[in-house]
Amino acid sequence: MGSNSVEDMIEASSGVHFSGFHMDGLESENIEKPTTSPGAENVHKQPFIIGVAGGAASGKTTVCDMIIQQLHDQRVVLVNQDSFYHNLTEEELARVHEYNFDHPDAFDTEKLLDSIENLRHDRAVDIPNYDFKSYKSNAFPARRVNPSDVIILEGILIFHDPCVRELMNMKIFVDTDADVRLARRIRRDTVDKGRDIGAVLDQYSKFVKPAFDDFILPTKKYADIIIPRGGDNHVAIDLIVQHIRTKLGQHDLCKIYPNLYVIQSTFQIRGMHTLIRDSQTTKHDFVFYSDRLIRLVVEHGLGHLPFTEKQVITPTGSVYTGVDFCKRLCGVSVIRSGESMENALRACCKGIKIGKILIHREGDNGQQLIYEKLPQDISERHVLLLDPILGTGNSAVQAISLLIKKGVPESNIIFLNLISAPQGVHMVCKSFPRVKIVTSEIEIGLNEDFRVVPGMGEFGDRYFGTDDDDNLQVVAPMQLSNQSC
Repeated sequence: MGSNSVEDMIEASSGVHFSGFHMDGLESENIEKPTTSPGAENVHKQPFIIGVAGGAASGKTTVCDMIIQQLHDQRVVLVNQDSFYHNLTEEELARVHEYNFDHPDAFDTEKLLDSIENLRHDRAVDIPNYDFKSYKSNAFPARRVNPSDVIILEGILIFHDPCVRELMNMKIFVDTDADVRLARRIRRDTVDKGRDIGAVLDQYSKFVKPAFDDFILPTKKYADIIIPRGGDNHVAIDLIVQHIRTKLGQHDLCKIYPNLYVIQSTFQIRGMHTLIRDSQTTKHDFVFYSDRLIRLVVEHGLGHLPFTEKQVITPTGSVYTGVDFCKRLCGVSVIRSGESMENALRACCKGIKIGKILIHREGDNGQQLIYEKLPQDISERHVLLLDPILGTGNSAVQAISLLIKKGVPESNIIFLNLISAPQGVHMVCKSFPRVKIVTSEIEIGLNEDFRVVPGMGEFGDRYFGTDDDDNLQVVAPMQLSNQSC
């Protein structure tokens, strides 16, 4: 994969590793066996669905545009209820001026539900492009909409149907004064559509206002958030976007385990994951983008260390009140994949001590061999445990158990990895509720061979260029001792 294709992929991206290990004094028999995830390939993260309702000309579209603009680093799609108007029959076309477009029956709600269900299940859909001149949904080519992180449903009666409401994670009602809505409608229909003001007022009094009172206003009670003044209410928009970002960055497992931290996804992070997961990516590119992701994980992990307040004098003679970094710190890498994370840690923490732990499964009898070389004073330090893949959780549990046996307080351990399987997260968090886990993505799960899926293959082999497992050799303890701190 050349550099040009790599950069193209980053721009276009729009949100098993098993180290086994036996250690004297630790009982591996009690470690919970991993479970497979039948049908895991069909599991995916659900999009965050927002409903935006309100009267005609209340400012719904402006609110949606402002939300989309602030969520520029996420995949967001807008679906308008107006796209799902029924095609008018010949009889209805002959009396189109008497047709009530503000009535719930004017919309093809079943088709709307089908489209949203497809998007929720990671399938692209074709949204009709309704023509308000011919009053047909097939007059123009449909709009192709791909699955996204955020789906915004906008329409005057988007809250009317209970089945549609149940799909929404957040419901927003744009509440604008009736006089303002009427003034906007007159300006829009006379200037943009060239309609006669008399016809506009006649339609408003005959259909628009009664429909608002009978069908739209009653749905206001279903709203989670009511925005007065619509798009002019910038404070409300900012608060909504902040809440959406929190929800997007919070994996379902984070709601269960407060000690699990998943780095908020961006297009850059998603693009780098796309590259290192691609089986066709060259070793050079795999290492380069893995290192970038590892650096982000390390920096995020360092943010969970304790700090002390410190004042310094700036070159201007002013006093700046900041913080001092944690001094008693060390890293521990799980050989050999964990060694890929050492350079990023050294780049962030000058002169940091790094210990080693080797976990290796031998044969089919479950017997495991262990080697460890750790700083003598590790019990007095905060420990960053390094292993890029959290799969079954077996090796992580044994490594953490070793650190605790060496006197490291459980709350002083931060486990850093690139990707984590839910099974491994469950095992580590249940076994050690005070150990923090910092990762960049949560995987679907494990397959029948206990390999992480979708995963990225054997990380150590791809990172160090040793693709043939038969040629791998376990480094003798005497050789490792020269690498210890």
